[in-house]
Amino acid sequence: MKINEIETPALILDKQTFEYNLERMDQLLEGTTMKLRPHYKSNKCSEIAKLQIKRGAAGITCAKLGEAEDLANAGIENILIANQVVQPSKVKRVAELAKDHYIIICVDDKDNIKALSDAAVEAGSQIHVLVEYEVGMKRCGVDTYDEFIELAELIDKSEGLIFEGIQAYGGHMAHEHSLETRIAETNRIENEVRELKALLEAKGLKVKEVGGGSTGTIEQKAKDTVYTDIQAGSYIFMDNAYGQLHLGFKNALFVLTTVISTKKDRVVTDTGVKSLGMDQGDPVFLGVPEGSPISMSEEHGAVYCEHNFKINDKLRYIPGHCCTTVNIFDELYVVDGDEVVDCWKITARGKAY
Repeated sequence: MKINEIETPALILDKQTFEYNLERMDQLLEGTTMKLRPHYKSNKCSEIAKLQIKRGAAGITCAKLGEAEDLANAGIENILIANQVVQPSKVKRVAELAKDHYIIICVDDKDNIKALSDAAVEAGSQIHVLVEYEVGMKRCGVDTYDEFIELAELIDKSEGLIFEGIQAYGGHMAHEHSLETRIAETNRIENEVRELKALLEAKGLKVKEVGGGSTGTIEQKAKDTVYTDIQAGSYIFMDNAYGQLHLGFKNALFVLTTVISTKKDRVVTDTGVKSLGMDQGDPVFLGVPEGSPISMSEEHGAVYCEHNFKINDKLRYIPGHCCTTVNIFDELYVVDGDEVVDCWKITARGKAY
């Protein structure tokens, strides 16, 4: 099957660039204290997760319990839910999942720890737990060392739970354009987390894992960093938002679109905001003059420029945000040159629960 035969809008992955990005991440981690625990929220595709495990990933990170169950169904054994799960019905599902899988979850609350412990005891399972430390995102996580130590000690004495270590995700730096700021903030976080780890170990608490990191900050991590896990996800695909940071990874993910109308001053395609994640900015039209104005509506994308395109020609968009774009589609076409060489299901599409 040729690319031009794909019905659009469609999500396509350039095989050679995808493999280049995998290799680049391996090179960045070589000789460091870090292992890769790639984030599933970016691709939601069990075939990619299995490929990453085969390449040596320590496990897979995900954002939601539904994604974790999808990974478990695909045969992934080591799964980190990098989030708080608090609803009673979901806590029970976590405990059931942990009966047959190595499940790690994040907490920042005493009552949640007790609920997880009770559920694990009832299910006869063990849940591995990271306490989340707030490093600047102003989202989840405890704010002080004392709060962290109190929760870690509670986990350590709670039946059915195992204290795994520290979750410290500096996501507020992932898309920071200033390299100087990224470096300074990454160093600040590194020092704080290193001090926290030392305090925990002085209390006799073993810190097995220190997790966090992103595609945008991997290069700023020291080779002997306190972090053991890097939870990058977008590196395999890239998008326009990350592309502006010049990280050395390449755009491998595109939305294929068809020209449905042309005028002298514009080209209109069949792909609008219902097929593109727009939460981190506009997409980029490839094959048109750089800087050409665009207009995106629900079902249409228009670019205003002089052109030679014809109806039924194919164009590619670089999404503004790869993660939310992937979640729109059921499948991902893998292409090599003009050939479609595979088609992978987006098995966790819509699993935001």
